[in-house]
Amino acid sequence: MRLEPRTETGLGLKLAAPLAAIAVSFIVAALLVLIGGASPFAVFAAVIKGAAGTQFALLETLTRATPLIFTGLAAAVAFRARLWNIGGEAQLYAGAILCVVLGTGALPLPAPVLLPMIAAAGFLAGALLLLGPTVLKTRFGVDEVVTTLLINFIMVLFVSLLLDGPLKDPMGLGWPQSKKVIADAVWPKLVQGKRLHWGFVLAILAACAVWFINARTTFGYEMRAVGFNARAARFAGIPVNWVMAKTALLSGGLAALAGVSEVAGLKGNLTLDLSPGFGYAGIVVAMLAALHPLGVVAAAIFVAAMFVGADAMSRSVGVPNYIANVMVATALLTMVAAMLFTRFRLRRG
Repeated sequence: MRLEPRTETGLGLKLAAPLAAIAVSFIVAALLVLIGGASPFAVFAAVIKGAAGTQFALLETLTRATPLIFTGLAAAVAFRARLWNIGGEAQLYAGAILCVVLGTGALPLPAPVLLPMIAAAGFLAGALLLLGPTVLKTRFGVDEVVTTLLINFIMVLFVSLLLDGPLKDPMGLGWPQSKKVIADAVWPKLVQGKRLHWGFVLAILAACAVWFINARTTFGYEMRAVGFNARAARFAGIPVNWVMAKTALLSGGLAALAGVSEVAGLKGNLTLDLSPGFGYAGIVVAMLAALHPLGVVAAAIFVAAMFVGADAMSRSVGVPNYIANVMVATALLTMVAAMLFTRFRLRRG
């Protein structure tokens, strides 16, 4: 048996890959639940009910999905050009820092001016944070996987320094935290009395914008060409280094918007546990979506539903919520295998 490249990949096969990955993840989870002595049907019913069974549950799922859409888009944009951005966590915190710096009263501006200014500043902070490793990659051949990964740890230490120093809330007790952003810097809620905010709408608009860039612009074509074969793209006259720089700016900025949305839309201040790993989870989301920006929205909602539903399920059924981690990890692994078979077919001989 040998792998043979496919001449073309049909739409049906592309759609079947993520569905197969999700199906396998449910099968694996069901086996683990059976081994644990519980009913898979009861567990999955509790997960679905906890994720979407009520208005509150559905809105919580969409709230959890909001930062995942931003970080998933960031990974999808970068990976399409073969820029392996593993620094989504650092870029998220960069956006959060700028949100706190500008949103706690430094700019006495009305909300219609202040909100887009904070979002733009956060976007720029994340963009520049990824630009550095990208320049090191294109100019000196430094592996961006290493540099972006290390920046994650550096940023966490930097945030800790800020929360113990210039950004520390003097009225805060116990856990280090920044001051709350002012009312004019808070993103409005989509549903009165619930946590879902306008960051979700911005995330959907960002996904549509990335789709348009990929499908309808020269920049999108250049990203695909560089990702497919950078040497051939350079031979064809495409400015590879400049395309990589623009890709880095877009990817880093999108990840930073996740931090802005968590501070301005949800938490109201900066803490060390602002992100429970949204930057890393965004990579899973991007892979489940096969790097398609609109698929990122669906994949982010799926991942968010698993975690929100598992939390509710663990309280009602008694099965540990770690089953969500198993399902997401299994879906990622099977998605990688499925993507392999969308590009290759097995041949005898």
